[in-house]
Amino acid sequence: MHFKNKVVWITGASSGIGEELAYLFAKDKARLVISSNDSTELERVKQKCLKYSNICTVIEFDLERTSDIDNLTKKIVNELGRIDVLINNGGISQRAFARETPIEMDRKIMEINFFSAITLTKSVLPFMLKQGSGHIAVTSSITGKFGFPLRSAYSASKHAVAGYFETLWFELKENNIGVTVAYPGRVKTKISLNAIDKDGKAHGKMDAGQDNGISAEKCAFEYYKAIKNNKKEIYIGGSELLMVFLKRFAPALHRKLVMRIDHT
Repeated sequence: MHFKNKVVWITGASSGIGEELAYLFAKDKARLVISSNDSTELERVKQKCLKYSNICTVIEFDLERTSDIDNLTKKIVNELGRIDVLINNGGISQRAFARETPIEMDRKIMEINFFSAITLTKSVLPFMLKQGSGHIAVTSSITGKFGFPLRSAYSASKHAVAGYFETLWFELKENNIGVTVAYPGRVKTKISLNAIDKDGKAHGKMDAGQDNGISAEKCAFEYYKAIKNNKKEIYIGGSELLMVFLKRFAPALHRKLVMRIDHT
């Protein structure tokens, strides 16, 4: 797959993995659409992207409120003619015990991490089917493969994303539309700082594991390559990725190791 003149829409593009993905696609001369709920940071990313690509459109919206998504999708298609790649990357994490988390916070996390991704996908998919090609990517997490303390709703949302988009891969295989699910491990981004507690307030603390994780730039490059090579899934990170395989092949050991990890 090549991306020159392809229309690539990236959510969560104002920082972290999404920001680095935007730069990679810009360098490939893609026609970019970048989204998040932070207009100031989106404008900063846009200006940097324009050093490499002639087109970078900012579409600001909140993943928790997706009622206007169809209108935004139509706007992009009317202005750029098509949508070739959709990367559902935006999301939010959590730092709270399940027993202390109100159901409203669980629903908020599911809305942002899961329902926004499928809402965007359902909105874009008819245009991809009509044009006879496309690629859809979604950012899950290694906690989309196993539960982890203080991240009950986050882990649930990432499990849901993985199941939904794996199903979509089977359903769209004959329609020339690829689907990639990314499972990042520890990546040094602001995700733990912005994670919400039981009251919906920002955690405001960088996890030790996160701080020692791979760079967002490295993660984005592996993610980008997976989309470029039409991979069904990609695991990105360091030694923590072994936990995925321990969960499957040595579950008792996996449980012991999870309990020893600093969860805060």
